[in-house]
Amino acid sequence: MMADLPWEMLAMAWAAGLCIPLGGVIAQLERSHETHVKRSWLAGITALGGGILLAAVALVLVPRAMESLSVLPLLGLFLLGALVFMQLDRWLARSGDARGQLLAMLMDFIPEAIALGALASASPAAAMLMALFIAVQNLPEGFNAYRELEGAGLTARQGLGAFLLLSLLGPLAAFSGHLWLADAPQLLGGLMAFAAGGILYLIFQDIAPQARVVHHWSPPLGATLGFMIGMLGERLVG
Repeated sequence: MMADLPWEMLAMAWAAGLCIPLGGVIAQLERSHETHVKRSWLAGITALGGGILLAAVALVLVPRAMESLSVLPLLGLFLLGALVFMQLDRWLARSGDARGQLLAMLMDFIPEAIALGALASASPAAAMLMALFIAVQNLPEGFNAYRELEGAGLTARQGLGAFLLLSLLGPLAAFSGHLWLADAPQLLGGLMAFAAGGILYLIFQDIAPQARVVHHWSPPLGATLGFMIGMLGERLVG
């Protein structure tokens, strides 16, 4: 299996992961004066990330899970993902932590990178397009997650350093998917169903409330554009 490992796919998975710290760098450099317009645009960017995550659930994770799982395992794992992340979210809330966007980003990034690795041998073109899709969605998610962590008190060095380490999860997840899940569609589908349930919970619990701005069009437009990006990525991969 190692001899057949497409190393260019690992490079693509890492490049997609590097969009997480890149989003953090953009958030760090953006230091304009706080205004209502700026708050509206930041809410729009948050909604953009939420729209992309929703597209990943609706167009990638759930359809692929449905292809390989029967009804009961599909629904059970989907609900389990939501319950697990509800408990994790409650624990973070009790501890005064704020990491909803970060959790949602990782819940999206890791299973998609695993799927990328699983697809690498069977369909290199589809895997490469999926890596591009992951990169596009990681950029606004990295931006939003950095702002969220910055608001919780992390320094720029801590935040960007952590995001750089998180980017390594891309090739690690792709390698795991290629090694263990390329010939195990049911396990891969189960992972995607679990991740989809967790992401959907986090979208409505943590991300959507942050995107609300009274009497402004940027949040719903950002969510719509995010879902459009997901539609484009799914069509390209499909």
